[in-house]
Amino acid sequence: MPADPSIPAPSALPADHHTVIQVRGARENNLRGVDVDLPKRRLSVFTGVSGSGKSSLVFGTIAAESQRLINETYTAFVQSFMPSLGRPEVDGLHNLSAAIVVDQERMGANSRSTVGTATDAYSMLRIVFSRLGTPYIGTSGAFSFNVPEGMCSRCEGLGEVADIDVDQLVDRDKSLNEGAITIPGHAVDSWPWSILVASGFYDPGTKLRDFTEREWADLLHKEAVKVKVGTNNFTYEGLVTRLRRTWLAKDRDGLQPHIRAFVDRAVVFTRCPECEGTRLTRAALSSRINGVNIAECSAMQINELADFLRGIEDASVAPLLTSLRHLLDSLVDIGLGYLSLDRPSGTLSGGEAQRVKMVRHLGSSLTDVTYVFDEPTVGLHPHDIQRMNELLLLLRDKGNTVLVVEHKPEVIAIADHVVDLGPGAGEAGGEICYTGDVAGLRASGTLTGRHLEHRATLRETVRAPRGHLTIKGADRHNLKDVSVDVPTGVLTVVTGVAGSGKSSLIHGYLARQEGVVVADQSPIRGSRRSNPATYTGLLNPIRTAFAKANGVKAALFSANSEGACPHCNGLGLVYTDLAMMAGVASVCEECEGKRFTPEVLTYTLRGKNISEVLGMSIAEAHDFFPSGQAHTILGRLTDVGLGYLRLGQPLNTLSGGERQRIKLAIHMAEKSSTYILDEPTTGLHMADVDKLLALLDRLVDEGNTVVVIEHHQAVMAHADWLIDLGPGGGHDGGEIVFTGTPAELVASADTLTARHLREYVGGAAR
Repeated sequence: MPADPSIPAPSALPADHHTVIQVRGARENNLRGVDVDLPKRRLSVFTGVSGSGKSSLVFGTIAAESQRLINETYTAFVQSFMPSLGRPEVDGLHNLSAAIVVDQERMGANSRSTVGTATDAYSMLRIVFSRLGTPYIGTSGAFSFNVPEGMCSRCEGLGEVADIDVDQLVDRDKSLNEGAITIPGHAVDSWPWSILVASGFYDPGTKLRDFTEREWADLLHKEAVKVKVGTNNFTYEGLVTRLRRTWLAKDRDGLQPHIRAFVDRAVVFTRCPECEGTRLTRAALSSRINGVNIAECSAMQINELADFLRGIEDASVAPLLTSLRHLLDSLVDIGLGYLSLDRPSGTLSGGEAQRVKMVRHLGSSLTDVTYVFDEPTVGLHPHDIQRMNELLLLLRDKGNTVLVVEHKPEVIAIADHVVDLGPGAGEAGGEICYTGDVAGLRASGTLTGRHLEHRATLRETVRAPRGHLTIKGADRHNLKDVSVDVPTGVLTVVTGVAGSGKSSLIHGYLARQEGVVVADQSPIRGSRRSNPATYTGLLNPIRTAFAKANGVKAALFSANSEGACPHCNGLGLVYTDLAMMAGVASVCEECEGKRFTPEVLTYTLRGKNISEVLGMSIAEAHDFFPSGQAHTILGRLTDVGLGYLRLGQPLNTLSGGERQRIKLAIHMAEKSSTYILDEPTTGLHMADVDKLLALLDRLVDEGNTVVVIEHHQAVMAHADWLIDLGPGGGHDGGEIVFTGTPAELVASADTLTARHLREYVGGAAR
């Protein structure tokens, strides 16, 4: 078709000259007045050590300002339902386009959310069944487990029913006076206990096993009634009734750790006997296409479901089937073919969640959008990274600007433009070390440039195991009756493509054994007051040191206690409700964000007040406290590569990799024998991986066993022993395809891991 003469040629209009995103004077977090130009409609990769300022520039500045400006286009009423976004610390941002952040935050743990509902694949599948299923039972709502029309009435569409194990609530061999109630907060003489004892429904001196049927019912299931305790009236509820109303009605992840542990013990979830876990009505399950109902389709692996749908041809749903097949094929292409549509969203790893979100954008008709990715290769085997690269390039080629924070050389290699930040972390970072193409980065002499071609080598001699931890007949999820010996006293790396069964094997079986400590990337629960100093126990020796030096109480030096600024209650911020407008967090004017009263800030330790100490980086504080318990804790945090974090930095700002390393630092203080780490290289620069390997060696040399689930070839090459699962993911995985030393894998094995490790270490292909 000839060009339309009414459309001006490229670069003939002023709009065509807006070819770069301009950042001027960015000072968010540790950024030092950064000026940088980023080419639009290109793939830019941001590199640098952990804490160098990559996320502050990409997420905290560019993406944050784009989203803030978009939010401002809505009415005040609509904005009241949106999160409050403050303006980033930056002089100027020009030529921004709408930003879509595709991060590693786990998808909502709502039990009604599945891979199918999150991707809209299940919605399309419901329409197909409503049109083609026989017998015909009605609209697509009849196949939805989230509306009354389609949900199983027994489990209300959840697929499981909750039963409470009464023996986890009470000790039948004791009386109330003897402490029969084992629920947290119900100890003898506690307030809840006092209400039970004074209720008059039973004798508190009678052992529970001797209760009558009526007394049991009153103790466990009585509905709320008023009872008199002393001269006051209080509400009495049966233990089970109260438990269901309070803790079971809340989001499990929002509970305090000890309450959550109790609930996990006391509540037993079993498959719904009515719908057999399918969540749907019997009518919905009766409707079939080619002999298969919608629940059976949802339970198929996505790659198998895609094949099944290719056998369905009907003009009435042809466009819908085309879209659904394309969506499923995209999930397969991105390495998620082993998932099923009925997989709960909350069970996905951070990497899996990010890739599911990514697929939702691949079919979008939007162009000229800025896509922002946070380490998209997390959780990916080297075999899958190539497919991820192709998808990033596909988004770029549709006319979008793609910004990627990444450490993997394989991703850096495909960049059109690289921005390297550093030179160090925290206060030692925040500067642009290099911008340009990949060839220029290699020749730049920066830390990233020097490590692009860096390769860890195979061990010349591997350590001999002291014994073995045995796993027998493992059949959880896709594991196929797996039996394997995990050697003790050495570094074992468990490898395999995503979905091959690594986590099921190690977390499902090895983690249960005695003396095993797990340091994973799950969120650290706590309020916005929690920080590395409080979480690690470091604040206690710091408070003691301040108290001793000044002859005052230690409680003064806690922002959660007596020393807290009364205006902001020790937060350093004041949260203001603006009625119809979104709430605003502003620095407390009384303490100027220092969190403590003026009196407390007059007390110093070697010239520093408590606010200044909490503002130090871990590395600075390690030098400031040259001995004692504080020095020891800070040393462990430095050893795991967290020297750039501030002592008072809120825990909710930490990445998954940082959370894992802070947990590891805590566990290093324990007398453990076996450590399990899940992808500890997440978020680590290539230069820091060598430091991690040295730390793992140190743990082993101190007599411990270290088991690492990892995709990074440097860690594989450094191992004493490898356990490789596969050969594929999902139904195609779940088997041990190799056990032995890395040298043996490179020399003789033909697994996917073997091929990539052989290429990595420069070994000759078979």
